[in-house]
Amino acid sequence: MKKTIVCFGDSNTHGYCSETMGRFDDTERYPCLLEKYLGDGYLVREEGLSGRTTVYEDPLFEGLSGLSSIFVTLMTHEPVDLLVIMLGTNDTKERFSSHAENIAKGLERLTRKAQSVKDAWRDGRPNILLVAPAPIEDGYAATFVANEMGRGCAEKSRELAFYYERTAALTGCHFLDAGKIPGMKMHPSDCMHLTKESHDLLARELARLIPGLLV
Repeated sequence: MKKTIVCFGDSNTHGYCSETMGRFDDTERYPCLLEKYLGDGYLVREEGLSGRTTVYEDPLFEGLSGLSSIFVTLMTHEPVDLLVIMLGTNDTKERFSSHAENIAKGLERLTRKAQSVKDAWRDGRPNILLVAPAPIEDGYAATFVANEMGRGCAEKSRELAFYYERTAALTGCHFLDAGKIPGMKMHPSDCMHLTKESHDLLARELARLIPGLLV
């Protein structure tokens, strides 16, 4: 029986391409590459949504709170063997008036909600990998996303990994700091979306890590 892995995230899971302002295709997005690199025996389900947050309802756009959609997502793909959550970049937006520690608390709330959806997990056993996203680069303030993101985003995003690792320990989850993967970088057009090469690097690191999380 194949193992089902759900990748739950924002535009960097959806595969937004800064260069074209479109979407990377299914030979380039990290969830698709992850399934390829894992090989037979695994199904990887893409659940990326541009603008998604951990828990915040965005006053400008509809349906972006991860907390509001995690139940449906998990039940859609049950039985789930592993949930990979990579969120937090959008939580750094100035309009949410949050800081890294509060964002991590939002991730904790989301994680505990996911763990509570017992019917979605194979054998009723939650198994979650929390991924701290690679941080926004300082140059974002000189790009077209500057007004959408607001001030202070790069600084807050650099602090997420510290608090996320603590959240993983508190909730009994696995942890990966994507920012520490050698070669990871953002596209220079907005400094906050992964390059095509970085999608591949993330997929390879996850493919190396995940089999050991499913024993």
